[in-house]
Amino acid sequence: MKAKKKFRVRVMKYAHFLYERTQNAWSICLLKAWELYRLAKKMRKGVVKFAFQKIDGTTRYAFGTLQHLPVGATHKSKQPQFKTFAYYDIEKQDMRCFRVENLITVY
Repeated sequence: MKAKKKFRVRVMKYAHFLYERTQNAWSICLLKAWELYRLAKKMRKGVVKFAFQKIDGTTRYAFGTLQHLPVGATHKSKQPQFKTFAYYDIEKQDMRCFRVENLITVY
């Protein structure tokens, strides 16, 4: 598959998962999926501040990146996961993740 079209597939998979999980309107799920894509794109270039809702209901403000990860920080999975979003937390100095439906905003 061409690299040019891969990002659209990823966005649509996020949108479908969000639609099934939240039962929100398709347009809302698509907007959230594009926001997740843009978050990942920004993280590949540097540190990004964003907020998400933790499982206990509190809001977590995080500084994360996907650039220059330490050796052994990630694990290779055979299939990409669209349920969670993994990132390297600058403050905790460790890999973290959150559920994609819990993303609040990107600063």
